Amino acid sequence: MPATIVDIKEQTGLSLATISKYLNGGNVLPENKIKIEAAIKDLHYEVNEIARGLVTNKTRTIGVIVYSVESLFNGTLLRYIGDRLRKSGYGLLICDSCNDEMIEAQNVRFLMNKKVDGMIVVPVSRTSGFLKPAEHAGIPIVLMDRRLRDAEFDCVKINNRLAAFRAVNTLIANNHKKIAVICSNESVYTGYERYKGYKDAMQQAGYPIPEQYVMKGTHAIEYGYESMIRLLELEDRPTAVFMSNYEITLGAVMAVNELGVQCPEEISMLGFDDLILSHVVKPRMYMVVQPMKEMSEKAVEMLLKRINSKEQELPVEVVMSTIVQEGNSIARI
Repeated sequence: MPATIVDIKEQTGLSLATISKYLNGGNVLPENKIKIEAAIKDLHYEVNEIARGLVTNKTRTIGVIVYSVESLFNGTLLRYIGDRLRKSGYGLLICDSCNDEMIEAQNVRFLMNKKVDGMIVVPVSRTSGFLKPAEHAGIPIVLMDRRLRDAEFDCVKINNRLAAFRAVNTLIANNHKKIAVICSNESVYTGYERYKGYKDAMQQAGYPIPEQYVMKGTHAIEYGYESMIRLLELEDRPTAVFMSNYEITLGAVMAVNELGVQCPEEISMLGFDDLILSHVVKPRMYMVVQPMKEMSEKAVEMLLKRINSKEQELPVEVVMSTIVQEGNSIARI
């Protein structure tokens, strides 16, 4: 038979009220804490989380919704989020929106039915309608990577426009003028912002942006592959290409390798997110690097603060810095 709270009472001589208070996260005298923890260890007592949830109205479970679990970027965030939550005694429930706004809205309802204490969301949608049920239910929410157009939530992100601006200026500093971009279309927040950063850098330098140099499409490996092939087949092809996310960067590199085009001798490349790619391809890629571990830990910290605070503070947006990690994929003209 598994040990019960009554067994702890008999071993420690403490009241059920004191033991229950400790098990539910309350403060007890230091000497009582020592007794209870020793009894828990000796008796191999395990907390009944369902029962505790009925008492505290907390499940110590956090729901995380990402736009696609196929994305290595999202997978990396999930690992860091899970590590931080585990250290804080929380479990993780992951939902994949499959880049579909309808599935994303269903995921919010699913997590609400699971009585999660809070949600971390890397959204597909650009507007906040899908989060309204959770918001009305008072469930704390923190956004990651992408903000929403029509509502303010706690959010951890980078300055995407500035990150892209600095990346393209790295190409310009190496005397490139014919610079193309492959990015997500306007329906994706990060793609839209990073395209604006590309455009800012080109306009500030006074360089034209030919229509055929702008590739806007899906946030996918296939799109990066197809777009790079189209750019390399142009009669007046660019000397450099900026790829605005990891999946697009991976697809573009595959296309360059398949066509036997030499990088950086024939085409210079600068990508986004230093995950695996820059460590396994030659030449080593120039990459925009996000502080993914720090972003994940900050998102968890903000969410747990909301869960454990009774005060209704205004939403906070935390913007973290990026760097351009140097490689050998850019030729100086």
